[in-house]
Order: sequence, then structure tokens, then C-alpha cells
Amino acid sequence: MRASMFLVLLMASPADALDGAGFEASVTGQTLQWQSHGTPYGAEQYLPDRRVIWQSEGGACHYGTWTEPEPGRICFLYEHRDAPQCWHFQVAASGLSAQFLGLGQTRSLTEASRSAAPLNCPELGPGV
Repeated sequence: MRASMFLVLLMASPADALDGAGFEASVTGQTLQWQSHGTPYGAEQYLPDRRVIWQSEGGACHYGTWTEPEPGRICFLYEHRDAPQCWHFQVAASGLSAQFLGLGQTRSLTEASRSAAPLNCPELGPGV
């Protein structure tokens, strides 16, 4: 009874910061569609071993990896970029939200949907 009450309280909390382990448990094996202020932004497929495939809305797919260089700071490095992009993720009632941690830039994303289906990335070859 106490465990289920704790789970209900945890789920009812407006926002909970995620560390790397929590983020990994939440997204591995999933493809999340992201939006910015209600506008589609892109999708990311979260693979085992902290690997990802990113696809900007209407764009090409790119392989990447993610790390947690410090607690609560999730950084992605993609094959088409020279520097990592770092985010702070939180759990909200509607799914995950993400706040970009770039110098002088503000960007926030919210989870629009998720599924176990892979991204459609013909340019990466079969099996993706």
C-alpha cells in the first residue's frame, strides 16, 4: 500500500529532475517525438548503450551518443557536430521536458509522443 501511494505521489509531482540512470531507464528502446511550443521539432530513437539516432523535423537522421558528465546534465554528441549539446530533463505529467543548457541560448522541448517503433532512416541503411 505504501509503495503504491509513493508511486502515485511521485507521478503527481509536477517535475522531477532526471539523472543519467533515470533518463536511460525512461527512454531506452523508445522513439520520442519532441515539440517546441506545440510545433514539431524532431524525433530521437534511444538505443542500448546510450546510443541515439536524431532526426530533425523533416531532416536527415544522424547517429550519436549521450553521456552524463555531471549529475542531471545529459549531453549528446552527434556525428555531424563538433561539440556536445547538453540538456536538463524533467518528468512532467505529460511526459519528458528538456531545457537546453547552451551558453546564451534558451530552448525547451516537450515530449509529444513515444513509441517502440524505430525512426524511418533510409539514408542510414537497413536495420535502423
